[in-house]
Amino acid sequence: MLYKKSLDGISSEMLAGFFVDWPNPPSPQTHLRLLKNSSKVVIAYDVETNQVVGFITAISDGVLSAYIPFLEVLPAFKNRGIGQELVKQMLTELNDIYMIDLCCDDGLVPYYEKFGMIKANGMLIRNYERQSGI
Repeated sequence: MLYKKSLDGISSEMLAGFFVDWPNPPSPQTHLRLLKNSSKVVIAYDVETNQVVGFITAISDGVLSAYIPFLEVLPAFKNRGIGQELVKQMLTELNDIYMIDLCCDDGLVPYYEKFGMIKANGMLIRNYERQSGI
């Protein structure tokens, strides 16, 4: 597995299979756009299949705050430590940032606590009719 912090050589064709169970998932083209527009990205790339098998993104002001909106690993590649490595690498990338926030379901709290994160309250709006992207 190769971990990259660049999208050089990555095309939308290499992004199939993500956003599992989303009623209106973004297309691979929209997925590539969201990766490109993120402040930071780390991807897990399977050299043998020439596919991206996992990714994590961060949006940041580059000074004090960052938000991690996405961490995904393809179902066939789960439970191999790929997600953990993606989180570790992203937290290293954001090491000089004061606050790093993310929202997750209650069932994922123990997963993120392993990285030193603490549970907090959050507020959000979801416009599901826009879930597939603009």
